[in-house]
Amino acid sequence: MTTAVRAAFRGIPDDALVLANRPLAPHIDLAATSRFGDDKWDLSPCQHQAHQHALTINFLTLPAQFRQAAKELCFAMLRYDLPEGEKEMRVSTIRGMVSDLKEFLDWADERGIRTLREVTVDDIDTYRRRVEARRHTANTVGRKRRAVCNLWYFRRKLISDALSIDPVSAWPEIKGPRRRPAAGPENTTDRIPEQVLAPLLMWALCWVEEFADDVIRAQDDWLALRDRKTGYMGIVDGTTPHERVTALLQDYKATRRPLPRGKPRGGYKHQRPPVNVIHLCRQANVDTTTLSREPFWSMIAEAIDELGLDDSTYMTTEIRGRLDGQPWLRGIRYDDVTRYTNRLQIACYIVIAYLSGMREAEIKHMKRGCLSVMRDEDSRPVRYKVTSQAFKGEDTPAGTEATWVVSASVATAVRALERLQPPSQDMLFAPPPASRSSDTGSSPNSVMGVNSTIDGMARLVKWINEYCAERGRDDSIPQVNGKDWRLVTKQFRRTLAWTIARQPGGTIAGAIQYRHHSVQMFEGYAGTSASGFRHEVEAEQAIARGEQLGDIILNPAPQRLTGPAAEEAEARLAALENEVEFSGKVITDRKRLARFMQRHDPRIYPGQFVTCVYNPDKALCRRRDGADGPSLPDCQPLKCRNVAITADNAQTFLAWLQRLERALANGSVLAPYVRDRMEQRRTELTEFLEANNIPISMTKETVR
Repeated sequence: MTTAVRAAFRGIPDDALVLANRPLAPHIDLAATSRFGDDKWDLSPCQHQAHQHALTINFLTLPAQFRQAAKELCFAMLRYDLPEGEKEMRVSTIRGMVSDLKEFLDWADERGIRTLREVTVDDIDTYRRRVEARRHTANTVGRKRRAVCNLWYFRRKLISDALSIDPVSAWPEIKGPRRRPAAGPENTTDRIPEQVLAPLLMWALCWVEEFADDVIRAQDDWLALRDRKTGYMGIVDGTTPHERVTALLQDYKATRRPLPRGKPRGGYKHQRPPVNVIHLCRQANVDTTTLSREPFWSMIAEAIDELGLDDSTYMTTEIRGRLDGQPWLRGIRYDDVTRYTNRLQIACYIVIAYLSGMREAEIKHMKRGCLSVMRDEDSRPVRYKVTSQAFKGEDTPAGTEATWVVSASVATAVRALERLQPPSQDMLFAPPPASRSSDTGSSPNSVMGVNSTIDGMARLVKWINEYCAERGRDDSIPQVNGKDWRLVTKQFRRTLAWTIARQPGGTIAGAIQYRHHSVQMFEGYAGTSASGFRHEVEAEQAIARGEQLGDIILNPAPQRLTGPAAEEAEARLAALENEVEFSGKVITDRKRLARFMQRHDPRIYPGQFVTCVYNPDKALCRRRDGADGPSLPDCQPLKCRNVAITADNAQTFLAWLQRLERALANGSVLAPYVRDRMEQRRTELTEFLEANNIPISMTKETVR
C-alpha cells in the first residue's frame, strides 16, 4: 500500500498541516509549514525563543515499513489528537521521543519484523533487556520505554499499523532503587565552586571593562578591511594603486612597524620573504595579485629590508586596555578578531548571568535599548534596569516583557554588546559581524544557542589558562577533582542564589556586595513575570539557617544565647533538637535538611548583629512584600524584643563599639552634630551591652 493510499484511508490528506493547532512564532505563515505528506517535518515554527535550535523530524531515517505509523503517531501528538488521559507534549518532547522510537524501530528491522502487529511479548522483553543492559539512567530507560508504549497507547490513531500487545506486560514501569525520585523544591543544579567562580568572574569583568573597547575597535577595523569600504588610513578608491601602496609603505616606515608575516606561497617559497601580501592588499585596497607584480614587489622588498617582518599579522588597532598597569596584548592578530569577538560576547554573558539572576532565555532575548538608567538630581546614575522577555511560568509561549534591576557591571556588559553589534542588529546575542557561524555555533534563529554558549565558555576558560601560563600568572581557572569544571548556563542563577543566601567571605563577596545584589533583584523583578528567584534564595537561606542552628545546638557553652528573646530561643532550639539527631556538625544531606526546615522551621534567623527569634506580635520590622518572617535589613536590634545574641553577635557589637570609640577619640575633626550623634549611639550601645551581660571593659582597654 503506497503512502498516499494509506494516508487517504487514515483520513489524513497529504496536504494536512501538521502544525495547524500549534501556536506559531510571530511572522510565520501557517500555509508555508510542513504537511503530512512531507518526508521531513520542520517543527521550528513552534519555537518561540530566539536561542532555541531548529527542530526537524526526518522520517527517511526510519525503516521504510514503519514510516507511515510513525507519521500518524507524530501527527496525532502535534495536532493534540490524544487518547483519553494522555497529556499534551511540547514539540521538543515529541522530537526527542522520535529519537527513542527510532532506536526501537531500527532494532525491530534488524530482527526481521516487517509490521508492528508482528511484535510479540518476547520481542518487547528482549528489547527491554537490551536497553537495560546498556546501564542507562532510570530517566533514559523510562523515556525509551515510553516511546514503545506510545505505539500501544495511540493504537486507535494508527490505522496503518500498530502494536497488538500492551508492552507493559513485558516491560513494567521501573521500580526500586533505579527509580528517579520525584521532583521537589530542592534545586539539583550544581553550584560553580568558589575557587572556579572567583577567577572566572574576575576575568569576565576584565574582558567587559578593560578589553572590550580594544576588541570592538579591532572588529570595526577588521570589517573595514574585509568589506574594503575604505583603503588603509582612509585612502579613497579614486587614487591609483601605486599611490595607495606608496602611502601604505610610507606609513609603515613612519611608525617603524615591521611588515606582516604570512605563510610561504607556492613558487615563491624559496625566492621571496613570507610577507602577508594578501593583508597588504587589503590595507591598500588593491587586487590580491597586484603586489606580486613589479614595481610593487620591489617596493615591498625594500620595506622588508628596512623594517623586517613581524611574527604574525596584526591589526593596527591601538591597545588601550590595561592589566596590572600593562597592555593586556601587544596587538590583536587579524585572524584572532573573530575569536575575540566571541570571547567578549561570552564574557558579557557570564557577567549578566551571574550578576542579574536572569535565566538563559531571558538573557538571549535582550535587545538594543533594553538598558535604562535612573539618575539623581546631579545626573549621577543611581539605578540600572534591563528589560527582556520572560518565558517560564507565563501563560503564552511568546513570553512576557519583564524588568530586572541590575548593577553597573551588568550595564557595562550590555553597552559592550550594543557596540559589538551593527546598528541594524537588535538582538544582543546574535553572532557578532566579525564572527563565523562555525566559531559561534549560532542557531538558525540568529541568536547564540545553549550549546554554543557552553562551548564558548569552555573556549574562554581555555584562553584564560593559556594566557596565564604564557605570562606566569597565578589567577588561572583551577581544576576541580583533577578535571576542568564544566560550566553550563543553569549554574549561574543557582550559584548566585546560594551566594546571596550564604554571603561567604573572600574576594568576590567584598567586591560585588552580595547584599546589594540581593535587594536589587528582590525588588527589581517585574511583577508580570514569575521569576522564582526569591523562592530559590529563600530555600537556600532556609538550608543555611538549618546549618547555623545546628552549630548553635552543638555549642557546649552553658549559656549559648543572651538578650530579650534568649529564653524563647533556647526553648525553640530544644524542640528542634528533639526533632532531629544532629550527627557531627549538621545534617549532611541537603535535601533532608531542606525538607526538615520546611516541616520544623523554628523561626530563628541568625544574623550578623543579632539572632532574630521571630514573633510577629513583637516585631518592629515589617516586610514590604507581605510575606511572613522578619525583614532583617530593617532590624532595630537595640529596641526589638525578638532579639537574641550569640557569642558571634556579641563580638560584632564589640567591634562596632571599638570603631565608635576610635572615631570619638579623634573627635576634634568631627562636626558637632556628627559627634553628638556618635556619642548618643555609643551610649545606647553601651547600655544595651551592659543590659545583656556583655562585658565591654576589653573594648575600652583596646582603645586606650
